[in-house]
This record gives sequence, structure tokens and C-alpha cells, in this order.
Amino acid sequence: MSRRIIPVADASTLAPPLVAGSLRMPGGVVRDTLARPLRDLRISVTDRCNFRCVYCMPRAVFDKDYPFLPHAALLTFEEIERLARIFVAHGVTKIRLTGGEPLLRKNIEFLIERLALLETPDGQPLDLTLTTNGALLGRKARSLKDAGLARVTVSLDALDDALFRRMNDADFSVSDVLDGIEAAQAAGLAPLKVNMVVKRGTNDSEIVPMARHFRRSGAVLRFIEYMDVGTSNGWNMAEVLSSADVIEKIDAHYPLVPLEPHSAAETAQRWGYADGAGEIGVISSVTRAFCTNCTRARLSTEGKLYLCLFASAGYDLRALLRNGTDDALIGATLAHVWEARADRYSQLRGSRTAQETGSARRIEMSYIGG
Repeated sequence: MSRRIIPVADASTLAPPLVAGSLRMPGGVVRDTLARPLRDLRISVTDRCNFRCVYCMPRAVFDKDYPFLPHAALLTFEEIERLARIFVAHGVTKIRLTGGEPLLRKNIEFLIERLALLETPDGQPLDLTLTTNGALLGRKARSLKDAGLARVTVSLDALDDALFRRMNDADFSVSDVLDGIEAAQAAGLAPLKVNMVVKRGTNDSEIVPMARHFRRSGAVLRFIEYMDVGTSNGWNMAEVLSSADVIEKIDAHYPLVPLEPHSAAETAQRWGYADGAGEIGVISSVTRAFCTNCTRARLSTEGKLYLCLFASAGYDLRALLRNGTDDALIGATLAHVWEARADRYSQLRGSRTAQETGSARRIEMSYIGG
């Protein structure tokens, strides 16, 4: 079988450069063309992962010869902190560290220490969290908490060990992840969330066992519809199991009641067990788009700013950092980009506009995080 190469960043993935003279100095929170404020920033700290999940980094593409980014191309911790400060000044209240697998980034605790010291303009601490596959979490949980991390989200797609090993395609066992979850809860990284990507015909038989396992555990289990992110995972609508079907399966065993959202920008619909055994969530980005309230920006490993998980082009903030641009002008650039934002791919999926957008090579989820 011939190996496919899908570059994560080249000239075709860069949005048009901005002209400094066209920028105004912004003040405070910025809003896009649909009046959505900038509130959440997801920062990818590495494009590498120790898993090869079939829906994210399939081994046929991301094999041992895949050209991952050289270390010099990555944003340094100092650069990440600098950009984070600028984002916070423009309304960001939550930062999530992602990958790849963020725990593969050497000395990630040092970055967390820096980010944990940031405050919003009104003096509030940031909501600082991290998404991980959990394989390294058992040995890292305490140091992450001590560094200032508030909580973690762990990806786990099956409890059946043989199925889980097939899905991660790297021979990691379920026990590796469960041990990490236990260590994170013991360290106080809570409330802990567990994300399960559901593929019809692959792991949908694990929905009820997962619900059974995490009832009364203190963790919030969330089911995510299989998404058409990037171009490497061979996405097919026939493999999407709707969140409505997930709820129906669980409700047949453990009756559920709907819960109010924590905020308008929350991506998951919340459901509680009728017997008080905790809650679950469903993220329906295919069948029930939440673009209207999306407040998230994504910063890639080497400093490209993406305005949507389904974007095909990003804005090069690293170039501004490394050419001597001051914080005020970087902030003006950020505000200019966000205020022009009109992305709503999931709402338009299947329309002619989305099909035209989809004809461009979308960025890989492993590159900017889920």
C-alpha cells in the first residue's frame, strides 16, 4: 500500500496576510460577524501523538516516516504565554491545552505554571484545562495539578480491551487510561470529563457499558458524533450514530432527564440520570450544529490561528511574534481576524456553500485539537 502524505501546514493553509495600516487598536472583548464573542482558546502544544486512532491519526497516513514539525517550528512556552495574554485581554476566559497528545510535550508543567498565573481584566482566574488520551496521565496527574491545571478531559472510546487496542492502533490497554482517570481524580483534577467518539458499526456496542461504568464515578461521560474533520480519516455519514440514538440506548437501561446548559456556548447537551447517579453529555456537531454560539479559536502548534475546527486556512501569528511586532499590533491583528469571522461549517454541512468549502483541504484534527 502506498503511503499518503498530508502536510499539516504549507502555503495553501495560510490565510491572506493582513496589512498593518488597515488595523485599528481594539479595546476589550471582540465579536465576530454573527455577534459571537471570543471566549475560548484551544492551544495545540504538539502535533505528535502516541495513539493512532482511526478517526484522527490513522497509521496509513501518520506512519513512522510522517514529517512531523521540527522542534524549532513549535511555539516556545514564552511565545504561547505571550499570545495567551493577548487573547485574554480580548475576552478569553478559558484555555484548553490540546495536541496531538499534549502530555508528550516536554516539561508541559512549566507552561501550565505560566498560564495559571494569568487573570482576566477583572481579576478572575482562567479556566485552565487539558485534553489527553490518558495513557501518560497516571504518572503526570499530580504534577499537572501542582502546576495549576484545573481539570482534564480524557478520551476513551471503549471499555472492551481488544476493541480499544484496535481503535488506538498502538497497543495501549484500557487499564492504562482508567489508571490515568483514577490518578487525575485523586489529584483533584475535577470535574473530570470522559469523551467517547462513537462510530456506528465500530464501537456503538460500548455505549451502555461506558454509561454503566461511569455512573456514580464523579466523571461526566460525553458521547461525540463522528465528525468529518480533516481529510485523512475517510469520514462517511453512514458511520455517524446520532446523539438522539445514543440517548435512546442509554435511557432504555438508565432513565435520563434533560438538564439545563451551564452556558449558551456549551457544546454538549446535558442529561442526568433520573436516579441521581450523575450526568452524561452528547456533542452533536453533525446532527445538531452549535455554530450559532461558538466562541472558540484554535492556535496550532506552530502558531497559526484557526477560527473553526473545519477550517482550511489559518493566520500566521508566529511570524508576528518573531519579527518584532509589539503586543498592541498583534492584538489589533487578532481583533481584525475575529471581527471578520463568519464560520459556521456544521450549520451549512450538505449545502452548496459547505461543499465548496469542503473542496479545500481542511486542517487535520490532530493538528489543532478537537
